[in-house]
Amino acid sequence: MHLSLSFFKTPLVYGLFILVGGALSGQAQPNLSPSETTSRFLATLSADELAKTTYAFDDSLRFKWTNLPVGLVPRPGIQYGSLSDKSRMAFHRVLSSLLSSQGYLKTTSLMQLDDILNTLYQQAFDKGEINQQTLKRMQDLQWAHGNYYISVWGKPSAQEPWGVNFGGHHIALNVTCRGNQVVMSPYFVGTDPAEVKSAKYAGLRVLSKEEDYGFMLINSLSEKQKAVAVLKQAVPKDIITTPQSSQRITGYYGIPAAQLDEAQQSLLKLVIQEYVHNFEHQKAHQFFEKIMLSGIDKIYFAWVGSFENDKPHYYIINGPDFLIEYDNVGFQNDGNHIHAILREKGNDFGADLLKQHYLETKH
Repeated sequence: MHLSLSFFKTPLVYGLFILVGGALSGQAQPNLSPSETTSRFLATLSADELAKTTYAFDDSLRFKWTNLPVGLVPRPGIQYGSLSDKSRMAFHRVLSSLLSSQGYLKTTSLMQLDDILNTLYQQAFDKGEINQQTLKRMQDLQWAHGNYYISVWGKPSAQEPWGVNFGGHHIALNVTCRGNQVVMSPYFVGTDPAEVKSAKYAGLRVLSKEEDYGFMLINSLSEKQKAVAVLKQAVPKDIITTPQSSQRITGYYGIPAAQLDEAQQSLLKLVIQEYVHNFEHQKAHQFFEKIMLSGIDKIYFAWVGSFENDKPHYYIINGPDFLIEYDNVGFQNDGNHIHAILREKGNDFGADLLKQHYLETKH
């Protein structure tokens, strides 16, 4: 197709060239850092709202995260659902500065899934599938799109450490920042249901790839490899490293990546990237490069349970720098309720980052 010079002189096309040119030349508004977006969010709050949102950076409450519903364990901070539209819009900019497009969409979809879950229980009651007592017990857990809490620890700064947490049912985003260094550990996500089975949103799977890529990897192994990778035990009822549990995964289990072929190692990387690439581009690539620098051969993969979906299954991916734990069992033992966590070893709540800060700064 040939376009004449006159085409580029039309008002619409010329305007597009000016717009794109302005963006490329830096005239468009640049992406803002987490400290800038968080400061702008705080500026939208009233004095009373600020008092609910902000805490001292060294407050021990910063470390007390949970994956349980708000009806069981209250959260510090301000309720997302109580915010004005202006404040909500500003907070979405905070999320966008911390997360990639996939991480942002997963987070907002998990919030929406809580409303879907409430609808599913109401429909089950209307159909006579559950009784009033069961419906009330579920409603008392208080999961809802607006029932997530935002807390800011310390003052957002380009130099001094500070943090922001966002949590509620099936989301625990714990962020520690120092300059352009950002740590998001522990990072927890979950889905109930993992796959919506009925009504308007039937088929929706918010954490689809965490499940699919895991199955792709385990089913790529030979029987000899599976004999090493699959642990002979019952599927855990939850991830082992929940904050409610004193248990921690300190050893390496399953098959080392050194015993995987090139295609299988590529699948292993794919699973790891699905978790790491929930974070903003620069953080994600820095973290993944750190993992690869330590050596893929040092990463272990372990599996428990079924090799098919809709049945209980579980996996661990464990390396020198990180731990991924995934569990899909559910209250009905139907493999339709995901809990998953990514931890940056030695750096939960920015422990390693803060150690470096205190070494470099006189206190």
